[in-house]
Amino acid sequence: MDDMQDARIALERLVAERGDNYADLSRLIGRNPAYIQQFIKRGTPRKLDEADRRILARYFGVAERMLGGGAAMAEPAAPPPTRSRSMPSVVAVPRLALGASAGGGTLDEDERAAGVMAFDARWLRHLGVQPQHVSIIRVDGESMAPTLSDGDDIMVDHRDDAVRLRDGVYVLRLDGVLMVKRVAMGPLRGRFSVVSDNPHYPDWADIDPALVDIVGRVVWTGRRLI
Repeated sequence: MDDMQDARIALERLVAERGDNYADLSRLIGRNPAYIQQFIKRGTPRKLDEADRRILARYFGVAERMLGGGAAMAEPAAPPPTRSRSMPSVVAVPRLALGASAGGGTLDEDERAAGVMAFDARWLRHLGVQPQHVSIIRVDGESMAPTLSDGDDIMVDHRDDAVRLRDGVYVLRLDGVLMVKRVAMGPLRGRFSVVSDNPHYPDWADIDPALVDIVGRVVWTGRRLI
């Protein structure tokens, strides 16, 4: 059995132990959703790119050589990892190549990862999120000001979907348009309003839930100071 086959077996085992899925891991390293599955099941590509391998090794908390780093002879001997089942101290969260409109609405269909942002695993646990179920998205527009500003990065928890819907700020699709808005639950079960925090922008009151696709709940925001 060659080193690359060992790496594929090791990665498959790590995925199963963490309860991850191939598509999420592929997005984590900025690849198409089938990339990791093809690597494990078909051996294509034959080996992981160095940058991809580094992100995955850090995510799982294992040595790169376990994933085919090929540096076992060059690296000094190290004790075997003991945290394969635990969350590593730093995890990579994918930053998607799209913007959620906080203005009049923009249609973005390109949901490839454009990179990653690193977060402390304990801090993510404090937020109550799981790394494999969150992503970073850029805010476009000012309709959620002062809560959110144009250019802000927001962390979206994709587990918080329509089933778990409650009052809060969400990324959603309405009439095929991706946007970030406040959801206000109505008195009638299942009905809600989509609200802009900026009073100069429109709201959608008491709308049919079937018209809205909930992408996820916003759990954190970060912005650049100029």
